[in-house]
Amino acid sequence: MYVKQISVFIENQPGKLAAFAELLAREGIDLVALSIADTTNFGILRCIVCDYERAAKVMGDAGYTARLTDVLAISVPDRPGGMAGAIHALTAAGISIEYLYSFVRSAGHNALLIFRVENLEKAAKVLADAGVALISQEEVRTL
Repeated sequence: MYVKQISVFIENQPGKLAAFAELLAREGIDLVALSIADTTNFGILRCIVCDYERAAKVMGDAGYTARLTDVLAISVPDRPGGMAGAIHALTAAGISIEYLYSFVRSAGHNALLIFRVENLEKAAKVLADAGVALISQEEVRTL
């Protein structure tokens, strides 16, 4: 049970992120989750959208280098320590987290997290066995 993440390289110059955001707005692409990491010359924008196939095509047609990656999306209690159980389960199974970021679509009782790990299948099983709720691609479409 994986979710498709789009990674986009954006030049680290004034106006480049604005142009990308305007493209998404023009095309009616709604960001569900977003993370940006930067370097000197470019940034890596990682995002989850409801319709990743269409979004990836729009981005590519506009000249952006975009890549699809499978990630895990989970729901944990939105309280101190809510994320700790999921991370502990992965750590106990020897699974390293490459990166993670959180997102919220509406106020509620759960925090939603995106995880990138090397072994997605093993991580999904470990999390499910630990009682962590995994979010499917179909569920992302309805967020």
